[in-house]
Amino acid sequence: MTDAAAASAEAPIRVFLLDDHEVVRRGLRDLLDAEPGIEVVGEASTAAQAVARGPALRPDVAVLDIRLPDGDGITVCRELRSRMPELACLMLTSFDDEDALLDAIMAGAVGYVLKQIKGADLVSAVRTVATGQSMLDPATTARLLHSLRDPEAAAPQDARLAVLSERERSVLELIGEGLTNRQIAEELYLSEKTVKNHISRLLGKLGVERRVQAAVIAAEVREHDRGDH
Repeated sequence: MTDAAAASAEAPIRVFLLDDHEVVRRGLRDLLDAEPGIEVVGEASTAAQAVARGPALRPDVAVLDIRLPDGDGITVCRELRSRMPELACLMLTSFDDEDALLDAIMAGAVGYVLKQIKGADLVSAVRTVATGQSMLDPATTARLLHSLRDPEAAAPQDARLAVLSERERSVLELIGEGLTNRQIAEELYLSEKTVKNHISRLLGKLGVERRVQAAVIAAEVREHDRGDH
């Protein structure tokens, strides 16, 4: 047994699984439970089950399928991390989808692997993210974030934000910090429904369709403001 395995055997890595296919979940459980220092503490087949069961099990790592019958693993990642900030979320998907990768990054995921991955590589990924390391390549992340920017958008960000109300700018700033709708609602003393309405309006005003694009704009504005000081 290696030193790492011996150390992890004393305090096993607690893993939670989310996949809507029973065969996949069973395979993942068998694979991970067979490894020294790793313990699968629970599983779910739907987003609702994951959000309900996950926090009580206090996992160290959550392996989350992205596409689910009642939602998606990215939303689950965001929800679970809002309750367990130290949780390492490893996204598992059949699709090499850049949009999904961007959403996963913005939701706070630290890893993203395809289901075609070899078993040994998945075990290695779980061990890696459990130590607090990220499996997201910074260069890839930067390239993908850059790809979201509209090269033809001549208007400076400040001009684009000028169309937002003060409340909408506050919501946008919190989106950029990766907060969930519920966290934004608590921060601004609003209902979640009101927050959703604000987000819908600000996306329209900014001329973007997706939350992650708004988050990129918020990040750019923040960096620009820092540069001015």
